[in-house]
Amino acid sequence: MLINKKREEEIPIVISDEQVYHDRLAGRLHDKLPLRVIDLFAGAGGLSAGFSHFFGHNFTPVWANDFNSYAAESYNANFGPHCRVGNIVDILEEPTTIIPKADVVIGGPPCQGFSLLNKNKEGDARKQLWVPFMDVVRLSGADVFVMENVPELLSSLECREIYTMANSMGFKLVSAKLCAADYGVPQIRWRAFIVGCKFADPQAVFPPKKTHFPHKGYRQRFVESSIPYIADAQPFRTVKDAIGDLPAPQGTTFRPDDPPLDLHFGRTPTAKSLERYRSIPEEGMNRVDLKRIAPELTPDCWMRKKSGGTDLFGRLWWNKPSVTIRTEFYKPEKGRYLHPVQDRPITHREAARIQSFPDEFQFTGSKVEIAKQIGNAVPCQLAARVADCVYALLASKDEAISGQSSRVPISGETERRRIKGQEARLPQGLFV
Repeated sequence: MLINKKREEEIPIVISDEQVYHDRLAGRLHDKLPLRVIDLFAGAGGLSAGFSHFFGHNFTPVWANDFNSYAAESYNANFGPHCRVGNIVDILEEPTTIIPKADVVIGGPPCQGFSLLNKNKEGDARKQLWVPFMDVVRLSGADVFVMENVPELLSSLECREIYTMANSMGFKLVSAKLCAADYGVPQIRWRAFIVGCKFADPQAVFPPKKTHFPHKGYRQRFVESSIPYIADAQPFRTVKDAIGDLPAPQGTTFRPDDPPLDLHFGRTPTAKSLERYRSIPEEGMNRVDLKRIAPELTPDCWMRKKSGGTDLFGRLWWNKPSVTIRTEFYKPEKGRYLHPVQDRPITHREAARIQSFPDEFQFTGSKVEIAKQIGNAVPCQLAARVADCVYALLASKDEAISGQSSRVPISGETERRRIKGQEARLPQGLFV
């Protein structure tokens, strides 16, 4: 990875992400620093939700873009009518397009080009959508940007290209792979983030300290053990924490009820599907158990399958975080999406809660389109912790300009030495 060059004009960072986190939870950020944010490839607005009043932040959305009109409608229903629908490349080429000024640009260029599922597709055009992202950063005059993607981004050639371009624009950068469960999301979901800042070293505040810790026995696909915990870290939030209060779903389509029941509807399974659900009644069971218990109900393709993932046709556990929620969570043959104790897949509302969307968040479109919006989103609570870091950067800049700060600066190098020199602050019972 390219090394950031030290610049004499760097502004000292005097506010930590942990302090911002506690101030946000206490409701102390609402009337403070007004900040403007642009969200690209926004989807329904999971990232924007984390930067917004939904989670105690005070960032004002001023412009957004997405190619999907249904997702844009959902975004507009929550953040105001400024999400522009269409190909971002075409939009930027239109002479009438005006990109408003902003303090920060956030977004996730479509990730399928970096995905392991597409690793053999050479020259995938989706990989290059970070270029118009950086064009918007330049046009908006933003001093900070946050780019989100799949973890594979950080080991790609494109990542080096992003660093090269951002460095040439005057940004200092830091990147990390973050697990949503470490930040209060009831879901094991890994995402990569690149944070760029023009006026300070973002390594002073990013990656954010973990706020939640796992129970003993968890295995992690990626390990970011160098990220410390806040002083009062809590246990992982579980599926039961997220959806345990919901009654059994009713009907098979949108309900004329207030949230959360409006999206809490089921499906009409075939008789054979229902038999399969009932054949694996215990939490954590999956297609392997179905093959063992009821081979006569097991599809031939699963009978022949000798290897592969064990999440297919699996039940969630009450007392663990969910597996990653994807766009077809309502199909148990696609993953571990069966309710822990009821004989059915999870509902749209349950998936939205597992993604940490607040119940009052509005979704528009068909059932399939809303499922895509839920499954494709950045978990909102993870986004809120990233927003804590951005706020710490911009608030430090504001204090430096106003000349009112008397706090001791936090440097990226000091933070790295502190983390390296300490044993990770691991709560009791944490796995090794």
